[in-house]
Order: sequence, then structure tokens, then C-alpha cells
Amino acid sequence: MLSLQLTVFRMAVHKLNIEEFDEIDYQLIAIHTTIEDYRLAYLINQNLPILLARDGQDVQIDRPQGTAYFPHFKFECPIEGSLWNLIANQGDVPSNKEFENGLFTAKDLEVTERVYLLPEFKTVNFFLKIESDTYAIEQIIQAINHIDKVSTVYS
Repeated sequence: MLSLQLTVFRMAVHKLNIEEFDEIDYQLIAIHTTIEDYRLAYLINQNLPILLARDGQDVQIDRPQGTAYFPHFKFECPIEGSLWNLIANQGDVPSNKEFENGLFTAKDLEVTERVYLLPEFKTVNFFLKIESDTYAIEQIIQAINHIDKVSTVYS
């Protein structure tokens, strides 16, 4: 006579509610300017009660043209629970193209190609992402708009 031994395993079931991920808990501000990234971070620090500093790691995105790095500045306030990120929308990727132009050949010339973090917003130079509920977005926009060489700011 043959006997079978059955072992039953119970697995824990974890459920995720979609509603938990629907909430948008940040504000995104677009900034149009010709100012360099470090200078803009400094001027925002002067006009707002924050202290943006260059993050140790830039935002890295793989594009068909190659890997692009976008400068990233960050400020975290544990008291208010806010997180501020200033990210450049434009980056450069080294191009592998060789150019021949009659007399001059550019085999040793390093050429870069401009890529965008968000290609649908090519005219935006920087994004300021604010993860907080304690700040009035209109006051932040007005403060950034007072910076010289900032042409447009909007959420």
C-alpha cells in the first residue's frame, strides 16, 4: 500500500491599495533662465528660506544617444518634512559622429549632443520640485521671478 504525504504551505498575501499612489504630494516649478546651475541655486537660496546644495549624484538618464547627466541640487528640512530638488532639464552626451568638412577633418574633435530630461519641455532650463504642503507656491514663484535673468517661472 502506497501512502502520500501532503504538505500545505501558507503564503502571506499583501494587498496594495491604488489610492495610496494616486496622491500628488509635490509641486513642480518650471524655470526659464540663462543662469548657470550653481548660480541659480545660490540665488534661490538668497531669495527663499532654503539651502540648496549640489547633490553627490547627478540625475543619470540613459538615452539612445548615450548616458546623460543632469545637475541636481537638493535641500531637505527634517523639521518641516520638506524636500526641495533643483534639476537641470538640459544635458550633453558625447557624440560619436565624425565630421568631414573639405580641408578640415574633425576626427579628434569632441562633439556633444544636447538631450533633455523631459523632452516635451525643451524650452524649460530647470525644474524645482518641492515635496511639502507648508509652502505657498505663488510666493515661491514670485520670489524666484525677482531673480535677475530669470525670464519666466510657472508651476
